[in-house]
Amino acid sequence: MYLYIVLVYDISQTENGRKRWANIFKICKKYLSHIQNSVFEGELSKPQLMKLQKELEPYIDETLDSVILFKSRQEKWLDKEFWGKMEDRTDFML
Repeated sequence: MYLYIVLVYDISQTENGRKRWANIFKICKKYLSHIQNSVFEGELSKPQLMKLQKELEPYIDETLDSVILFKSRQEKWLDKEFWGKMEDRTDFML
């Protein structure tokens, strides 16, 4: 079973934050589609989600950074709405 995931993060620029941000960005891009600044989305199995979390863990400073996951059984259960400039980078997906 796959879950539709929206992942957003806010990484502090203090205490080597730029390097943490770069690592987090690269890892997220391996698993999900980058749709806007610090926002990713896509479908993952539970084992893939656990692997993503395990890879991100060393780079998230729990006192400075924030990563939020929104999970749904399927994308169709999520109503996506654009305000302002529309950049849906998922258009290429089947």
